[in-house]
Amino acid sequence: MRWISAWVVLFAGSMAIAQSTGVDHELHVTHVQGNVYALIGAGGNITIQKGNDGVLLVNTGTAANAERALAEIRKLSDGPIRYIINTDASPDQVGGNEKIGLAGSTIAGGNAAGDIGSLGIGATIIAHLGVLDRMSAPTGKQATYPEKAWPTDLYSTKMKKMYFDGEAIEIIHIPNAHSDADSMVFFRKSDVISTGDLFASNGYPVIDTATGGSIQGVLEALNRLVDITVPADKQEGGTYVIPGHGRICDQADIVEYRDMITIIRDRIQDMVKKGMTLDQVKAAQPTLDYDPVFGSKTGAWTTDRFIEAVYRSFKK
Repeated sequence: MRWISAWVVLFAGSMAIAQSTGVDHELHVTHVQGNVYALIGAGGNITIQKGNDGVLLVNTGTAANAERALAEIRKLSDGPIRYIINTDASPDQVGGNEKIGLAGSTIAGGNAAGDIGSLGIGATIIAHLGVLDRMSAPTGKQATYPEKAWPTDLYSTKMKKMYFDGEAIEIIHIPNAHSDADSMVFFRKSDVISTGDLFASNGYPVIDTATGGSIQGVLEALNRLVDITVPADKQEGGTYVIPGHGRICDQADIVEYRDMITIIRDRIQDMVKKGMTLDQVKAAQPTLDYDPVFGSKTGAWTTDRFIEAVYRSFKK
């Protein structure tokens, strides 16, 4: 009960942010630490890094919020938007790619004499190869996003490294979690991690089993976050985590969330081993003690859909 009570205390803050994700709500920017800021209310959280080199974004929110999100970014910095990193292909993370990306500019290389290249129109959009696969389409098929929204700099390894605004940045691929093409972004000097849909502090994790997502992959992502984050004094502060949705967290929050997901995973796994059907698992309410904080009966991602995704993770 002490664990539940602790999360109930934090619930009001989580829900306040959760309710600001629609187009009719106010957007606001908060400084996380170092060079990194979080833009809340644009659909999915947008991470902003600013410095002498310009602006780098992690995700762009929904298409409906793109114009307002761009205005908030410009209030924070009038520097050129050089890079956008997409953590997955969800509409609430990549919807603003086209509008915000075209407002940026990219240095298009140099020459043998060392002269800087010309500025290309549009920011460089970085993502795992699987994100492009989701956003584009095979020849003859209709793409889900316009071409100008697609990633232009792809990686297919375990990690992509870059250096921007005076700090090293690690783009870490997490397979088969929310989907099979997820990334988390670690700003090493600022000591901030942006997770996209790998983690949401205001609800159960979204698991897209149709694109390779699984409950075990989500737990591996959370364990990776626990490994990377370092707490400050008395377990508060230190490395901060910007989730895809919800409030900014530290390692203690990640550990408690990870433990909660582990308990639910084990409960449903045991039910699957006993041969229970999906309807029987739902009727058993394996998430009941956590539903007051993380559950939802309405919206795009309900408790029933979460239970079904966990169940299907094991059936696959």
